[in-house]
Amino acid sequence: MRPLLTVQHTPVETLGTLGDALRRAGVPYEYVRTQAGEPVPQSAEGLGGLVVLGGPMGVYETERYPHLEDEIRLIQDALECRVPVLGVCLGSQLLARALDSTVGPADTKELGWGRVETTEEASYDPLFGSLGGSFTAFHWHGDVFGLPEGAILLASSGPTPVQAFRFEERAYGLLFHLEVDEGLVRRMLDAFEDEAREAGENPYEILRQTPEHLPQLMARAVRFYERFVRLLFT
Repeated sequence: MRPLLTVQHTPVETLGTLGDALRRAGVPYEYVRTQAGEPVPQSAEGLGGLVVLGGPMGVYETERYPHLEDEIRLIQDALECRVPVLGVCLGSQLLARALDSTVGPADTKELGWGRVETTEEASYDPLFGSLGGSFTAFHWHGDVFGLPEGAILLASSGPTPVQAFRFEERAYGLLFHLEVDEGLVRRMLDAFEDEAREAGENPYEILRQTPEHLPQLMARAVRFYERFVRLLFT
């Protein structure tokens, strides 16, 4: 089994429940920690999959974060090599940008627990269909993007027209955080508390809502990641 590469932008945001699924399935994986200055590979050759995680930077901040351009090129190479790709939050924005979509600041930030509305196409999707219709997800983003040309819209929310999409058969972008567990939620709230308060959100209220919404999200994540692992083996 070829290893899966995970591009990480901040110690706070990890694979979470996806890491659990990979370990259960015996899928080897490794991190490239851009926050520690580790270089992004120039090629996807030899990879069994590519996961690009979230982070506080914007896709358009390439002068401040030059590794973002390297990530876009790596995603494009993975698409050409038919390596499965999963972009989470910032990772979904980088995937969209790699597909020539416009990415930029939203009118309002979408933080905390909020409803995701799935599309009809999502019910037939090999991975997204396992989520079982509309649900409450964990959000933490201030940027949005248009649906890339040729991509299939899988989900949206009130503030955000494109919450999830699939490109061809092996690339998925999820703007919301499906991978969170309780520890990850707490770490994000601790690390980005100031951002939440500046956006008019109370991090303690978000934490209070977590026991209500997290179990159903984690159950959906198990089903989704089981199917993602199958994609890695095909």
